[in-house]
Amino acid sequence: MPIYAAPTKDMQFILHDVLKASESDVPGYEELDRDFTGAVLEEAGKLATEVLLPLNAVGDQQGCTLENGVVRTPDGFKAAFEAIKEGGWTALDCDPDYGGQGLPYLMNTAAMEPFVSANMAFNMYQGLTHGAYSAIYVHGSDEQKARYLPKMTTCDWTGTMNLTEPHCGTDLGLMRTKAEPQADGSYKITGQKIFISAGDHDLSDNVIHLVLAKITGGPEGIKGVSLFIVPKFMVNDDGTLGDRNGVSVGKIEEKMGIHGNATCVMNYDAATGFLLGEEHKGMRAMFTMMNEARLGVGLQGYAQSEIAYQNAVAYAKDRLQGRAVTGAENPDGPADPLIVHPDIRRNLMDQKAFTEGARAFTYWGAHLIDRAHRLGDKDADGLISLMTPVIKGFQTDKGFEMAVNAQQVYGGHGYIEEWGMSQYARDARIAMIYEGANGIQALDLVGRKLAQDGGKHVMAFFAMIKDFIGENKGKDEGIDRDFLEPLKAASKDLQAAGMYFMQNGMKNPNNALAGSYDFMHLFGHVCLGYMWSRMAIAAKAALDGGASDVAFYETKLATGRYYMARQLPATVMHLRRIETGAETVMALTAEQF
Repeated sequence: MPIYAAPTKDMQFILHDVLKASESDVPGYEELDRDFTGAVLEEAGKLATEVLLPLNAVGDQQGCTLENGVVRTPDGFKAAFEAIKEGGWTALDCDPDYGGQGLPYLMNTAAMEPFVSANMAFNMYQGLTHGAYSAIYVHGSDEQKARYLPKMTTCDWTGTMNLTEPHCGTDLGLMRTKAEPQADGSYKITGQKIFISAGDHDLSDNVIHLVLAKITGGPEGIKGVSLFIVPKFMVNDDGTLGDRNGVSVGKIEEKMGIHGNATCVMNYDAATGFLLGEEHKGMRAMFTMMNEARLGVGLQGYAQSEIAYQNAVAYAKDRLQGRAVTGAENPDGPADPLIVHPDIRRNLMDQKAFTEGARAFTYWGAHLIDRAHRLGDKDADGLISLMTPVIKGFQTDKGFEMAVNAQQVYGGHGYIEEWGMSQYARDARIAMIYEGANGIQALDLVGRKLAQDGGKHVMAFFAMIKDFIGENKGKDEGIDRDFLEPLKAASKDLQAAGMYFMQNGMKNPNNALAGSYDFMHLFGHVCLGYMWSRMAIAAKAALDGGASDVAFYETKLATGRYYMARQLPATVMHLRRIETGAETVMALTAEQF
């Protein structure tokens, strides 16, 4: 069976050595001292390894079933879900007024990582509920919050998001689901939604669906979309459950991966719904949920890479194949372990350097969300808005790539299901698609986010990188050479790409859009280069300060040097692609494909 141990030491390093969480001015961060976060992360890791990991293969093999209108989850999922609930893990950063613990979003992000690594499909049941909670918390009326949030905080009731329809995915202006106003202020929701993760199951007493629909007589296209709360069971004024609503499961989708999560076709047949937020402003409310979900999906990308990497390392150390070209390193055995070979090392270093960099990037993003929400920091809000498509798109692309790389270490065994590596690749693949396919993330980044608020936020990013380099340059020759200079060069590549879009995108928008995917990856590499530079400075400071765990910090520096030397130069390639414009991309007619 595959192994997993939560990388709590690395998580603590990012929280305290890099982000210096307990020293932050963000309200609530003063509680995040090393002892507290260490205790939380150790418990999360223990639960992930002992309870969730053994169910990962079970969920993959059994999947979910639909029996007489009832969705059944795999064996063991119900008991595990109860353990998650009893431990308070569903409520870490929820408002204490509704039964939550009130911790920062950063702490919730870190604590959820081991759950995602150990059993990604399982964790989606509570993860989606958290997103639905957030949408109601921000946009709901006092009555709606009082009615739904206490039970959603504990996951006694779970939540979903319903966007996609059979004929429209990203282009939500084409949706046909209708909302008919009723005399009592409610609406009758009629239509069909597909690809609804955790759409129905036997883990909770009720499912609170958030459904996009068009109010009859409203504006055409996306401007006419509203968001509705549609419970599976109606909720009485005293909080008890009433009659079954007009919502049912048409079928469970047969998927490539995440088999343990029930991805449903949902049918709404004059179901009673309640407007969430304002009429025709549904996308504003939904994006509260989606932006949080996109950071969570970015986390899924590297979390699957993490567990795949851990298993690949164990296999590479154990599997005997060939001899080291520099001489036998296991002379008493018939061959040397795989890990002696440079190409295996390259593969593992790619995985390690990406995963650790992505973890830092994601935690930093969560910190920006806390600054935006807890301090009202508009600059932080603008910066995380810019970063969200990069966190989601870049990290899920690379996370899948790294899961495949880990599978490759196993050779033929990686292709055999009993070794477990296939599941990580299959599960990681969906993260590139849902919550906005990565091509859409790239278009959003280039077509919308770069110009947001007059380009203020991307300019702030460049200024942040410049200031960071200026503040740290000249303090250590090795840091300058191995980290700050490569980061400066990569940042210049990113600026050059942005300048190309400004100079060529206006006269021909295809010039910008044809380079959008490369720009997203270029941006992602710069962000990880920035993270690795911050981690290197923190590791060097720890060593200079006499840290006891010298090996940990030296390993951190060596891994960072690898990323800066072997991965960050990809910015040059992406810039060259961008500068070719749209001509070669658009050269063929539709008939020529």
